[in-house]
Amino acid sequence: MTAVHALPEGEKSKPPKKPKKQRSRRAKWLRRTTYVLGVLILLPVAAFVVAYLMTPVPSSAQPDAVKEASVFYYSDGSVLLRTGKNRQPVPLSQVPKPVRDAVISAENRSFYSDPGVSFKGTARAFWATATGGSLQGGSTITQQMVRNYYSGLSQQRTASRKLKEIMIALKVGREKDKSWILQNYLNTIYFGRDSYSIESAAQAYYGKDVQKLTPAEGAYLAAAIQVPTYAGDLSVKGALPYMQARWKYVVDGMVQMKSITPQEAAAMRFPTPVKYKTKDIYGGQKGYVYELVKAELKRMGYTDDQIAKGGLRVRTTFDKHLMDDAKKAVEDAMPSGVSKKVMAGLVSIDPSNGEVNAFYGGKDYLDQAFNSAFDAKVQPGSGFKPYVLAAALDDGMSLDDYVDGSNDQTFDGSNQPIQNDNNEDFGPVNLVTATEKSINTAYVNIAQKIGNDKVMKMAEKLGIPESQLTANGANTAVTFPLGVIDVSVEQQAAAYAAFASEGVYHAPHVIRSVTDRDGKKRTEPTDGTRVFSKQVARDATYAMQKVVDNGTGYRAALPDRNAAGKTGTTSSGKQVWFNGFIPQLVTSVAVFRTDNKALSLPGYSAYGGDLPAKIWHDYLVKADENMSVKQFGDPSVYVGQRQWPSYTAPAQPRPYPTFSRPRPTRPTLPTHPSPPTHPSPPPTGGPPPGGPPTGQPTGRVYDSGSE
Repeated sequence: MTAVHALPEGEKSKPPKKPKKQRSRRAKWLRRTTYVLGVLILLPVAAFVVAYLMTPVPSSAQPDAVKEASVFYYSDGSVLLRTGKNRQPVPLSQVPKPVRDAVISAENRSFYSDPGVSFKGTARAFWATATGGSLQGGSTITQQMVRNYYSGLSQQRTASRKLKEIMIALKVGREKDKSWILQNYLNTIYFGRDSYSIESAAQAYYGKDVQKLTPAEGAYLAAAIQVPTYAGDLSVKGALPYMQARWKYVVDGMVQMKSITPQEAAAMRFPTPVKYKTKDIYGGQKGYVYELVKAELKRMGYTDDQIAKGGLRVRTTFDKHLMDDAKKAVEDAMPSGVSKKVMAGLVSIDPSNGEVNAFYGGKDYLDQAFNSAFDAKVQPGSGFKPYVLAAALDDGMSLDDYVDGSNDQTFDGSNQPIQNDNNEDFGPVNLVTATEKSINTAYVNIAQKIGNDKVMKMAEKLGIPESQLTANGANTAVTFPLGVIDVSVEQQAAAYAAFASEGVYHAPHVIRSVTDRDGKKRTEPTDGTRVFSKQVARDATYAMQKVVDNGTGYRAALPDRNAAGKTGTTSSGKQVWFNGFIPQLVTSVAVFRTDNKALSLPGYSAYGGDLPAKIWHDYLVKADENMSVKQFGDPSVYVGQRQWPSYTAPAQPRPYPTFSRPRPTRPTLPTHPSPPTHPSPPPTGGPPPGGPPTGQPTGRVYDSGSE
């Protein structure tokens, strides 16, 4: 018998378990497949979400994206040159709508509706990478902008960089306005022809501002984005038909977008861009301009980096027409066959404010970077005498005071005599005649009377540094008033400008204003400093008018107005000058050799009254065409030409250079609208009582200036 077990009290008996249903293999396979597919789908999505959340939008633009060309302008606002990266950002409002639409047609027709990323294009790009192909494009305008604008994104074509680009593009697409995205895109994308913005491209391809582009031209620039090399040079084999087809693709897209009508598209003609000139932007005078402006910007506190790529807008003082006139005057006058070591420099200054309106620094900066107008410092010869004249007049001397202009005078116990040009003997002469005839001995006597120290102080007031005045002890030499120091053409022009401005010296400068990329404008003060009285300026100018009217600088005389100036020639004819002015413009011209040897100028003598005076005259005749005729102020006294009998020259004068000053018959000047000189009544003064001075001042003798 089978034993029967009793159940514990309170416990019910359980029904027997049913046998488990046999699972089919198919169900198991489906479930497992579902799990695998879920993981395969969810993991990428999760990874994408994590990547999206963990990829921040960079907080700064990459340095290269904000590099911006600094632009130098002529005084009238026209472009002189650009330096640094050729990028000129503009607000989107300055880009015509058809031009914007052309870019969207070329690059991303769903721009205004997509989230910043083309998923179809992105999938195609990743599939190509995953299957071993090259990483494809497929980038939207937003993606391209992100890649070019933000820091932290390299230009390497890798999957990781592409993923990061997509994450940032999606965030930017959500956080930024489409106009902001398009503006930054147009200001950073490369168009070819070294242009990194729509504005610089408009200039490079069509020579105009972006606001003036036609829809057809805008379509060409849009087409250039994908193929900048072809677009930039249509002479490349196959470039023209390719660009024509690409341009038509953009135009057709504009029709589809309803940016233009089919009729407007049909009327468009392929806009062949202007020929691209690849010549160096620093050729000719522009290299000299760049160096001058750069130096002044640095003195104002700007760094090299700011100047090169800080987007500065620099309005210079240079007048384009005067710059052209200066170049023509110098190069037309310079004789053919002259040695390459012969240099000419010209500087033209507005005496009312010290602005350098024009200059000539050399034929071509690329061949000779040394600026003959600003860098070179050579002896001014008799071009220094007006400094002495101003010092004398400021010290109380008068135009009708007399000094000894006899030839072969010795000073300071020296047995080395001072001589006049061609050994001319003048005897006692007033200060006007001493200036008109550029009498060396008379000017040495003027300096001896007032002291070289006062001449030096006046020269310092007129912008000549002490170091130049005291070099080699020049300021203590008897010949100091004859121009034995070294000066630049710029310094001479600025000094003479003080006479034209009636006693006010303005430091010369080449920048009118600087505007940074934030729109902050800065101008340098142009207040001058009074260095001598208005009457001293007028008296000295009167004497210098005589130089042009009847004296050593008569070749500089202008046909329609008075001019004043002073020639300058050093002993042996090593440097020749003419410094002159009208009330509105001051110009100095110098010709010299780089090796400090005597000049040989075919067709000209080595005198300041010859070639330099001709250059000055030819330049001023063009420069003053649009300037009203203004008269100089009246002198304190009108001085005639009376002079006392000459003294006999010594039997054995000092050897003199073999060349001689030209003595052609003075040409008859055209009729002036007003008398070319002030009336010249007999002088009220006379020679010093008792005849010429008999004392012999002392001082060292240096190579003296003549004429």
